[in-house]
Amino acid sequence: MLIHADLSQRATVQHTDLPWVDAPVAGIQRRMLERNGGEVARVTSVVRYAPGSQFPSHAHGLGEEIFVLDGELTDEQGSYGPGTYLKNPPGSSHAPGSVDGCTLFVKLRHLLPNDSERVVIDTTQAAWYPGLVPGLTVMPLSEFETEHTALVRWAPGTRFNPHRHFGGEEILVIDGVFEDEHGRYPAGSWLRSPHLSQHQPFSTEGCTILVKTGHLLREAD
Repeated sequence: MLIHADLSQRATVQHTDLPWVDAPVAGIQRRMLERNGGEVARVTSVVRYAPGSQFPSHAHGLGEEIFVLDGELTDEQGSYGPGTYLKNPPGSSHAPGSVDGCTLFVKLRHLLPNDSERVVIDTTQAAWYPGLVPGLTVMPLSEFETEHTALVRWAPGTRFNPHRHFGGEEILVIDGVFEDEHGRYPAGSWLRSPHLSQHQPFSTEGCTILVKTGHLLREAD
């Protein structure tokens, strides 16, 4: 299955406009933002767990990143509430489920094979740091070689400098409205800008975005 699979192309999706598609496990549904492959695939999606649903134990050959949008996810190593970021490294395995239901932003098979660090961060408690321009604050989440994942918070009226993204950039708008010269992107928007693309982002109303950069140089394995 190919959905926005050409990493050299810009892609923009409002995930709330997409239908829910049943996963192979009862009670779990997905909105597919990006996919290259069959059931084992390079994937970006929003995943919804009904109360009491659970995946059987499975391994992640090229890792997994999760951001909990609402509800609580559980696995053998703990429970993860709204705002939790998880990075499960290549070769890791787990059996995730949810007692009361949850919604997740999930990326599969986007990590480098030698990225071995597991990361769990409760972003509701972690520290914010000053960004490169006034009004911008940043919460680093993961960093490995050229690849970086972070939360970025824009105060109303913040503008950034024009810049290019080596290895591309991917954004999920968590709240508020993110903007650039190409358009306005309210909460729930997913954007992918390819390697060496350029833009000048800003936010009139303010926003919080989940950002991943430097990972769009590799095709699906």
